[in-house]
Amino acid sequence: MIKGDLAGRIGRMAGDSGPERVLVAASFVNRVGNGLFNAASALYFTLVVGLPAVQVGAALTIAGVIGLCAGIPGGHLADRRGARVIMMLALAVQAVSMAALVLVESWAELTIIATVDQIAAAVGGAAWGALVVRVGGERPARFRAKLRTFVNLGVVLGTVGAGLALAADTRGAYVTLILGNAASFALCAVLLLLLPRYPVLAAPPRQRRWLVFADRPFLTFTALYGAMGLQYPVVSLLLPIWISEHTETPRWTVAALFAVNSAFCVLMQTKIGSRIETPYDGGRAFRTAGLLFLVSCPLMALAAYAPVWAAAGLVLAAIFVHSLGEVWESSACFALGFGLAPDHAQGQYQGVLGLGFNAGQALAPAILTTVVLGLGTAGWLLLALFFATLGAAGPALARWGMRTRPQPGVAAEATR
Repeated sequence: MIKGDLAGRIGRMAGDSGPERVLVAASFVNRVGNGLFNAASALYFTLVVGLPAVQVGAALTIAGVIGLCAGIPGGHLADRRGARVIMMLALAVQAVSMAALVLVESWAELTIIATVDQIAAAVGGAAWGALVVRVGGERPARFRAKLRTFVNLGVVLGTVGAGLALAADTRGAYVTLILGNAASFALCAVLLLLLPRYPVLAAPPRQRRWLVFADRPFLTFTALYGAMGLQYPVVSLLLPIWISEHTETPRWTVAALFAVNSAFCVLMQTKIGSRIETPYDGGRAFRTAGLLFLVSCPLMALAAYAPVWAAAGLVLAAIFVHSLGEVWESSACFALGFGLAPDHAQGQYQGVLGLGFNAGQALAPAILTTVVLGLGTAGWLLLALFFATLGAAGPALARWGMRTRPQPGVAAEATR
């Protein structure tokens, strides 16, 4: 009886309907696989295959740049042929390409296989966005928040599993991680068979094919979204370097900050994100996120001037505030990214949004390690002001976007 009640509670946490629970389960499985692979991929190609780190970096960069170009046409294809079908095909390609990585022996082979994988990932990402809209039902914000909660949890569990394999440090352990990720793609595709066959939504007559490129408010939001995305590598890249080079904080602090960040996002995403439903809500949440980053970045900088344990406390406090900002930012982007996109063109819109975000992530390491680290404390303060300025544009952007696509019942909210 207890087991049955527990299963029921978990089911309700995962979604309010069968299709929601299916997509949550599929995304969770996929992200567990990602966690397994991401933590070990670079080490496998350098230590096991024996490729120089420069070659591995070049191969992954080429693959990533080419993959960026696939999201928009892939999203359009999802709009016209069905998001579920396109996402399943993309997952199947990723399962095969990921498994093929264990056969890589040269830079050329790695580049080709990684490029195929990244093209499929971009197409699948755009199709996933369109599918989320169809599955989300009457309360899409609540569903998206739950979805991201389980996605974060999947990455955490996958990373823990990867840590156990990395401790073994054998070829067999690395191969197991890669094949585990390949299996997660295949299982994710199989789970999507349980979703209904959602009909393709017809575009209005005489509407241009690539509607998103004429949508200036959405393109502006895409640019802001890509720029605000610099907040993710602040935790994964910038802060660990700052801790190691500018503080005497114990090295376990780096592991602790990742744990706090992941745990906080898992615990708070649904609580906060389920309340951010309309684009107007999203605009205000985007502003809130910018203000939270305005606080967190100076706290991180101050750690360099504090005694060791005080520095550790400042870093953990900064991560707490930054994680809260991350939850508000992701919730804002869900509300704006999906809310401003027409239902019949969600795929191409999500493809453009993914392009903007990925471009920002590609530029982030160079910006953060040269400008911010190069300027030291002043760089942190500039970064904080940068995030706050981006966030301040959120409410006006939401009003601009909604003026171009009036909907009943929301006009009054624009004046809040």
